[in-house]
Amino acid sequence: MASQNLIHAVFDDDDQLLDAVKEIRGKKIHIEEIYTPFPVHGLDKAMGLAPTRISIASFMYGCFGLAVALVLTNYIMIEDWPQNIGGKPSFSYFENIPAFVPILFEMTVFFAAHLMVITFYLRSKLWPFKKAENPINATTDDKFLVVLESSSSPEKDIEFLKILGAIDITLKEEEH
Repeated sequence: MASQNLIHAVFDDDDQLLDAVKEIRGKKIHIEEIYTPFPVHGLDKAMGLAPTRISIASFMYGCFGLAVALVLTNYIMIEDWPQNIGGKPSFSYFENIPAFVPILFEMTVFFAAHLMVITFYLRSKLWPFKKAENPINATTDDKFLVVLESSSSPEKDIEFLKILGAIDITLKEEEH
């Protein structure tokens, strides 16, 4: 197994964290992971992460929900059990579409919302009873942790992180 030296740098301010990440990336040091107690606006861009595609998935899930709603309302109200409700004819689906608009809208939103949440959980590997992976518990309260790969001279990296405002820095050796 290959081992790798990682540096854990703890910050106590989100603005300081954001500035530090920009400086770290500017020095071409690879950031393994960042743990934060709340979302930090702009951190994804500072880390150089690709934009999310959840909006595309949401649109596709909504289209799927709309298709299910169209098939469901057509089958139930026109083919399987046609009923004359309020004088509306039941022999043509397109004549009844105004009555089905709320159902079509709700099913579109239902499918998009639920399938997006399921996709998010699967994509981020968050499933029931999953054990927390954060290295220090303070990242769930008020601290920010940057895990980065150590270069050939970790002493220089540690000094650089102290200049950036890290309040606690530890060198860890992890095996892959």
